[in-house]
Amino acid sequence: MTGLHPEFSGDDWGRGATAVLEADRTVEKATPLIRFSYPGESSATMFVKDESARPTGSVKYRFARSLFLHALSRGVIRRGTQLVEATSGNMAVAEAHFARVLGLPFTAVVPGKSSPDRIARIVAQGGAAHRVDPPLAVYENAERLAGQSNGYYLDCLSTLGPAIDADLDDGVPGLPDEILRDFAAQGRPEPAWIVTGAGTGATSRAIGRYLRRHGHATRLAVVDAENSAYFPGWATECRDYATGMPSRIEGIGRPRMEPAFDPDVVDLVIPVPDVSSVAAMRYLATAGGVAAGPSTGACLWGACHLVNRMSQAGESGAVVIVAADGAEPYRRSYYDDEWVAGKRWDLTEPTLRLERFMRTGDWEG
Repeated sequence: MTGLHPEFSGDDWGRGATAVLEADRTVEKATPLIRFSYPGESSATMFVKDESARPTGSVKYRFARSLFLHALSRGVIRRGTQLVEATSGNMAVAEAHFARVLGLPFTAVVPGKSSPDRIARIVAQGGAAHRVDPPLAVYENAERLAGQSNGYYLDCLSTLGPAIDADLDDGVPGLPDEILRDFAAQGRPEPAWIVTGAGTGATSRAIGRYLRRHGHATRLAVVDAENSAYFPGWATECRDYATGMPSRIEGIGRPRMEPAFDPDVVDLVIPVPDVSSVAAMRYLATAGGVAAGPSTGACLWGACHLVNRMSQAGESGAVVIVAADGAEPYRRSYYDDEWVAGKRWDLTEPTLRLERFMRTGDWEG
């Protein structure tokens, strides 16, 4: 993608910006769908949809583009608008990318203890980082910074839901459509389950609402981390459930149920111990050849639970794991033995459990 022509101005700029992003959507290539084969494989099979192949390395690429297009349609982003966001994760990286494409300044307001690697990823896409403390102050500081610069606070936690819904209303092909097309192209029936994590709630909303709207039999499972509000909120049907505690697994888990998360389109939420997420992430890299982040490890753990459940019920079909991002951002953390030991995570037991399951099909032990 290239930036906009400098002669665009006013309404012409907005139309030009929209055309650039729509063109990117048109030429977008499908990410790999990888069969995860293992010796104990039963009639229930596993696949990995590798979203780390997106240009910014994560599933957030397509959602950031949708957020920008939705904002452009409402006229809140114009030529020269200072864009501000309150996150240091994959969403900030993707937003910085699209801001650069449109020639707009972008600043991510991040917690003061954000790692240099996280900041470097934002800067590499042309963005800037503004550190604040305490961590929960990022939201009010982002809103204030946008106001001071006469800019626009992207506020992905609040605006992603409407952007996703607009895509669905317009019939824009998305991740679930791509997964189903992958299966159809291989002559396979649609998968029994799609497994994803819940961070902002955007991915599960996009998948679940698409499946329900089009009457697909494929079910949606969401994996959740320790301390997170999603599992207890879903289980108790409490939409404003909050724990007030941060997740230790990057990419999934929130202290509260975020607005984009739609519990009504989720068939099952699977709580995954943090140590199991990390062990599964590493197992997927070594045994499956897919080097991904810890949220994908949680998805693999959840997929094993589902395959076991299907086997016990005599059901057949495929379970698709959405690999939200790649391993590179986590080389000095979740993939680093010393860092993991500092968290007092012993990966031995969950690793042995995974190895036994993959070899024998025995999940309960």
